[in-house]
Amino acid sequence: MANLKDLKIRISSVKSTRKITKAMQMVAAAKLKRAQDRAEAARPYAERMDRMIGTLAASYDRTDENAPRLLVGTGKDLTHLFVVLTAQRGLCGGFNSTIVREAKNRIRALRNSKRRVKILCIGKKGKEQLSREFADLLIDVPERLRDIGKQAVSYDDARAIADHVLALFDAGEFDVCTMFYSRFKSAISQIVTGQQLIPLGEPEEGAVKSAGDMVYDYEPEEGEILSRLLPENLGTQLLRALLENGASEQGARMTAMDNATRNAGDMINRLTLQYNRTRQAAITKELIEIISGAEAL
Repeated sequence: MANLKDLKIRISSVKSTRKITKAMQMVAAAKLKRAQDRAEAARPYAERMDRMIGTLAASYDRTDENAPRLLVGTGKDLTHLFVVLTAQRGLCGGFNSTIVREAKNRIRALRNSKRRVKILCIGKKGKEQLSREFADLLIDVPERLRDIGKQAVSYDDARAIADHVLALFDAGEFDVCTMFYSRFKSAISQIVTGQQLIPLGEPEEGAVKSAGDMVYDYEPEEGEILSRLLPENLGTQLLRALLENGASEQGARMTAMDNATRNAGDMINRLTLQYNRTRQAAITKELIEIISGAEAL
């Protein structure tokens, strides 16, 4: 049984930890509001742009030899690039682990089907986890991309990632590119999402039907419009993913620190009860010794 001094030190230590987790919870709650507002503000434009390009692509002949490469890809499905977006910091529950887990499942499935996989990690925590099992698949990240997420993200950050991905694609480093991130739903719920960026995924059945029911005249032609918009859409989708990730991270951190604060409070109550019982037992023992000594005289 622990002595009174050890229990007192442990109670003091847990109280200090509770102060830290409570402060982190409050900071995350303050950041969550701003991050959520930015993520929700970016959704309509990103979704509308994605839908518009999908509708445009649905009416475009993908077999055309002059079709944009970002639309039709390389024509092969041998090498996949995974862009894994995670946080730069921990203490946010299972936020990073769930994204990495989804990426790992996809990696194993592709490797079992004899595909090659390359991984581009944006965020320190994702790289740390993936390097334990897939260190040979990680590709070098430019210095400009290593600090993304430490401060509030901007379109310049998304554009820098998009430019690096496009450079790899132009160099023939991969055939298909998919990004993994966590879409914000609420402070206690985030949805891990895998979105194919290159080539542009086939539009949904409803979008194809909608495009077939309408007649559009494009100026300039569809191919030229797509050639200009697809690189911009890549940056837009990456920005949206970064903002969704930022809101999800703060929501997960606020929830995790709230749980940690509650657990610390429960532990303090248990330790205090144990301390009081131990102190009472020590006092009772001393009284028995005194009474026994007096009776012996």
